[in-house]
Amino acid sequence: MDEYYDFFLKKFSPVFDHREAPGSSIAHYENKLPERLLEYWHEYGWGGYAEGLFWVVNPQEYEGLLEHWLASTEFYLRDNYYVIARSAFGKLYVWGEKSGWCLTISPHAARYSGRVSKFTGDRLSFGVSVFFAFVRPEHNDLNGLFKPALEKLGQLNSDEMYGLVPALALGGAMELKNLQKVKAIEHLEFLSQLSPLRDWGFPEF
Repeated sequence: MDEYYDFFLKKFSPVFDHREAPGSSIAHYENKLPERLLEYWHEYGWGGYAEGLFWVVNPQEYEGLLEHWLASTEFYLRDNYYVIARSAFGKLYVWGEKSGWCLTISPHAARYSGRVSKFTGDRLSFGVSVFFAFVRPEHNDLNGLFKPALEKLGQLNSDEMYGLVPALALGGAMELKNLQKVKAIEHLEFLSQLSPLRDWGFPEF
């Protein structure tokens, strides 16, 4: 374990509901995603952290969704993009093949935040380590709703998230009473059909 991932684990314990990343999946992303990320997959697999607040995911499950959502943005066709992690509320962390961690999508609000990574070229692998060291639990909560949702709705499975029902785009409110456990991919696809992505207008921290 390197010091960066060790720091990540200290922030995001406990670890649970992990799946092994198959060798075929790791091989599929060779020369697409940095070697360091593939090493993390090999050692730690995919799964949940901090009781389900943060998830390391299989990018292949998000390919169609991501392509559909980015089609309306300036990022479309600029690079090859992959979702490498998400939050309990569906916040998506997007990695560019050439641009590194370049984009974060907040599906509940149909907003995105772009960023220019300093870690590109031969520094992409180091950029992965920096990503895991940088991400914080508070970056993945939604108005302090995670702990109340966990207590009320129970722990998430790897294919689930907490979704607002009705969605904000349909007049819903960001309140605990409106949160439900939903299938992550299906709910995100539903949200992508309600509204095109818009820029938050400030860089992602």
